[in-house]
Amino acid sequence: MAKVDLQLKECFRAVRAGVENYGLKVYIAYVLDPNPVPSDGTETGIDYANDLEMSLCVLVHLFGHTVQWNTVPEYRNFESKVKPGSAPDLIEQARVYELNASRLGLQLLHELGVRDRDQWLSNWCLGDWTYLSTYYRTAKLPAWSDCIVHDAPLIEPLAIPSFEPQRFYPRYAF
Repeated sequence: MAKVDLQLKECFRAVRAGVENYGLKVYIAYVLDPNPVPSDGTETGIDYANDLEMSLCVLVHLFGHTVQWNTVPEYRNFESKVKPGSAPDLIEQARVYELNASRLGLQLLHELGVRDRDQWLSNWCLGDWTYLSTYYRTAKLPAWSDCIVHDAPLIEPLAIPSFEPQRFYPRYAF
């Protein structure tokens, strides 16, 4: 049996409770490829097959996107506009959109008293952008292992605006 990082497990539990305190549902289930994590503005699924670290990252980052979808109407279908070969200004908007999702997630961590994950989330954020920007540039998804980043510049928390969860068209990630 694999040894579980108890500190990481406790962090996941705290984040899940924190997300649910914002009125969002979090569930863990087997999810079929190629769309392993559904999120619709009111709930987020975490793929049971993900390891704990990936699950925490997904939960924190998708919390940020959920806040965005519930507060910025233009973001509700933003992902459908950004494709390989998109104009550089749209790719830059995508970069900011992704960065701010992680910044909102970092704010959640700080609200929960989790202050030792800033570098970890910054690394994941830059790794995620490396993955997505490679796809936008080449139309091919790179191996996640090629996108892992260490010692990324620290991201700053972004205040979480007040919002009422609303159901939107589901998105799929991770």
